[in-house]
Amino acid sequence: MRAWSVATVAFALLSLTGCGYNTLQTKDEAVKAAWSEVVNQYQRRADLIPNLVNTVKGYAAQEQRVLVEVTEARAKVGSIQVTPEVLNNPELFQKYQAAQNQLTGALKSLFAVSENYPQLKSDQNFRDLQSQLEGTENRITVARNRYIQAVQDYNVTVRSFPTNLTAKLFGLPLRPNFSVANEAQISTAPAVSFDTSVPGGAAAPPKQ
Repeated sequence: MRAWSVATVAFALLSLTGCGYNTLQTKDEAVKAAWSEVVNQYQRRADLIPNLVNTVKGYAAQEQRVLVEVTEARAKVGSIQVTPEVLNNPELFQKYQAAQNQLTGALKSLFAVSENYPQLKSDQNFRDLQSQLEGTENRITVARNRYIQAVQDYNVTVRSFPTNLTAKLFGLPLRPNFSVANEAQISTAPAVSFDTSVPGGAAAPPKQ
C-alpha cells in the first residue's frame, strides 16, 4: 500500500513537470518579483517629493497651482493599496498606473516652472534632490522594462499548449502589462537636469 502511494505521488509530480506546472510557477514568481521592484522604485520617488515641494516652495511659493498638483498627485498614488494581488485585478492595476502617470505629469510641470528661478536651481538641497530623482526615474524605467519582459514571458507560456490547459486547471490568469500609452509616457521621464549658467542672473525659459 505504501509503495502504491509513493508511486502515485511520483507519477503526479512527473505529470505536473511534463505539463509545465513548475515552469508556470517559476515564471509567475518572476512576474511578482519584477512588479515588487517597480513598486519599490515608485515609492522611492514618492518619498523624495515632500522635500522637493518644500524646497521649491521656499523660492517659488507663488507657484501654488503646480505645487498643489504635485502634492495631490502624490496623495492619490498613496491612497491606492498596492499588494501582489493587484496583479489579479487589471482594473486596479490600470488605476495605479494612471495615478503614477498623473504624478509624472505633475513633476514635469514642477521642473518646468523651476526653470524660472535661478536661485532655486543653485540651491544645494534642490540639486541633491534633482540628482536623486534623476537616478530614480532611470531605475523606474529599468524596473518597468524588466516587468514587461517577465509578463510577456509568463503570458506566452499561459497561452501556449499544453501549458494553457495546466494554467486553466490551476486558475493561473494572464498578468496585466503596461499599455502603449504608459510606455509613451515613461519613455519621456521628467527632465531633472538644469543649466544653472544663466547669463546675468536672468531666468531661463521653461523647457518644453
